[in-house]
Amino acid sequence: MALALDRIDAVSIVGFLALVAASTVLEGVVVATVIGGFALSLSTWRLHGGRPWEALAWLAWVGAAVAVVIVPGTPGVVAFLALLVVGLGLLFGARAGRLPTIWNRDRGSTSDESVDGCGDSR
Repeated sequence: MALALDRIDAVSIVGFLALVAASTVLEGVVVATVIGGFALSLSTWRLHGGRPWEALAWLAWVGAAVAVVIVPGTPGVVAFLALLVVGLGLLFGARAGRLPTIWNRDRGSTSDESVDGCGDSR
């Protein structure tokens, strides 16, 4: 069970703390928009890092930030909470190894092959 924090986790914690601090000064819609953009960038970092389930978790949290802005009232709160729970489930499921492996990224590879296996075969 590998729930250890890495560099992107540290960036996300510091970033969200900064956004919480900014929420005391900025309007709620602006903060929600910035949070959505920040979560989208974290999602692409996770996907690029070979963690597709965690990338989907961050995309669910982008949806949660968008739901707060787009859908006002009770349906927005329900959508926000549902997407928050889905994201948490994906994140902890991926970290605990409960979700199937979509692809393996061999970080120690010294081969000339690309990620999809269609590299130069000399």
